[in-house]
Amino acid sequence: MKTTTARPFIVAAEAAPRARQNVYPEPFARVVEGRLKRPLGDVFGLQNFGVNLTRLEPGAATALRHHHSRQDEFVFVLEGDPTLITDAGEFLLAAGTCAGFRAGDGNGHQIVNRSAQPVVLLEVGDRSPGDIAEYPDDDLALLPAATGTPTRDASGPSLRFSRKDGTPYR
Repeated sequence: MKTTTARPFIVAAEAAPRARQNVYPEPFARVVEGRLKRPLGDVFGLQNFGVNLTRLEPGAATALRHHHSRQDEFVFVLEGDPTLITDAGEFLLAAGTCAGFRAGDGNGHQIVNRSAQPVVLLEVGDRSPGDIAEYPDDDLALLPAATGTPTRDASGPSLRFSRKDGTPYR
């Protein structure tokens, strides 16, 4: 049995922020300005799913509206009143509410902070290899990268953004 002297817990709000907060190419990057992600799952070396403590300042979004081919996503609102935008419309959320998005269902989703106060979320997603994210409102796709510059930290998967016709963003 492996033993460790490190604490088996952390204070989530004290976890180091993601080294690279914004991976979107221009002109999409501004949508998530004011978003701060703390990758909690990485602190513990989790490999099968990721967990982020995410803070959205007023006007910030979690991401562009998107859906995944292989990745399930779950979001739990800890603080604030964000707006969930899906194919079915817009919904005002509050602390204690949650939402889930099944892989491959094609339901584009996004959470935006339209309030005057910060929003804090817990985001959980699996790390299925070969996942593709599509952005129905934008000429953008996120694909596994065979070559090129990774869009995530060295610890995360190598991904690349392209236009819907496959032309890469630079």
